[in-house]
Amino acid sequence: MNQAAPIYVAGHQGMVGRALVQALTVRGHANLVVRSRAELDLRDQTAVRRFFAAERPAYVFLAAARVGGILANSREPASFLADNLAIALNVIQAAHEFQVDKLLNLGSSCIYPRLAPQPLREEYLLSGPLEPTNEAYAIAKIAAIKLCDGYRRQSGANFISLMPTNLYGPHDNFDLETSHVLPALIRRCHEAKVRGARSVTLWGSGTPRREFLHVDDLAGACCFAMDRYDGEGFLNVGTGVDLTIREAAALVAEVVGYDGEFVFDASKPDGTPRKLLDVSRLGALGWRSSIGLREGIVDTYRWYREHLGND
Repeated sequence: MNQAAPIYVAGHQGMVGRALVQALTVRGHANLVVRSRAELDLRDQTAVRRFFAAERPAYVFLAAARVGGILANSREPASFLADNLAIALNVIQAAHEFQVDKLLNLGSSCIYPRLAPQPLREEYLLSGPLEPTNEAYAIAKIAAIKLCDGYRRQSGANFISLMPTNLYGPHDNFDLETSHVLPALIRRCHEAKVRGARSVTLWGSGTPRREFLHVDDLAGACCFAMDRYDGEGFLNVGTGVDLTIREAAALVAEVVGYDGEFVFDASKPDGTPRKLLDVSRLGALGWRSSIGLREGIVDTYRWYREHLGND
């Protein structure tokens, strides 16, 4: 990427967007264009077109989305589908109309079929039914991939997509109603330690396996792909290593210093049994994750304590 060119980071106030801004700044990109949600509602097509016409970004990182865990997705499927479809459609269409040099669209590993073979390879997309608890979000993300590919085929637009595994890190969402599993574990273990509680109840059986990627690793992968990847379709981004929810809970408890027990409520949904990404395609280009899970949890818990969870 040209260091002087304007770069638009959509969603710069979210966890991924903040990490992207930091990574781009470290790389010497000073001409970053950002807007808060209050300043620019990406669901508003007219407002998005007006923004692109005025700012004319050369590069776009589409990291904006409505996100949440199993509970939030189950309660508001229409909102998750409609909002994420609108965001993707408006930003990608405007990027095409105003001829940006390159756009990177970020999705999620939930796009894969619920019972797809493991590890998940890019070609498994649309090979079976989705996981019902996040189907709406997944459909919106699949549509964004196909829109990027469609503009590439139709007009030669250099639009690419990355599909990261489960993310965590500083600035994550720790609201227990809407958060994903790792930040929820950090908060629950921390609060149990502070209260002196002897047990923590968690949703599901504890047996599903998950892969976790630190958000700073994802930001690095995004910058890498902007420089090195120009292909159709999408690339998985992950560590290539997973563990059970029960094992993740034990690791978080160790980092937090919580010595109580976990009670798993098997009457609650587990979600997809396993989501491990095959990251060989991105690896063949020369990228690897560098932040180990324990190191990343220590970093995230430090941030949580400093910003949200002081005793």
